[in-house]
Amino acid sequence: MLQLTGLWMAVATFLGIWWGHVGVRWLEAHSPNIRPPALILIVIGIALQIVSLFTPNLTLAGVASIVGITFLWDAFELYRQQKRVIQGHAPANPANPRHAAYLATPNSQAITDDLLEREPSDPTVQTASWQVARIKNQKSRARKI
Repeated sequence: MLQLTGLWMAVATFLGIWWGHVGVRWLEAHSPNIRPPALILIVIGIALQIVSLFTPNLTLAGVASIVGITFLWDAFELYRQQKRVIQGHAPANPANPRHAAYLATPNSQAITDDLLEREPSDPTVQTASWQVARIKNQKSRARKI
């Protein structure tokens, strides 16, 4: 008899990581306040961990545990993604009031261009807003010295 437990756990891990990457970026970019989505992710993650403790089926318990810990990690990643946006390492969404405030702040490093969408064949090409953010960063560092 074939053991499919490992296969289902691998699929859950792959889909959890994929959703974590795409979902966290989307949630952070579109949520005016990241606390509610983070709280929902925490509640779902804890609930799935509890389900995994009481599920008699090893496959379902493993999948619930993997997906649950992924949701818990994604709640933490929402705050890290917010820091990436503020630092200009991830694009800001000007339609989001929270991001608009980051962009309007003096000496802001936030950018609107998605650096992941540039042409990969020429890594030296940088978007205009990224160059402006880099110049602002250099000027603010020069003032500190």
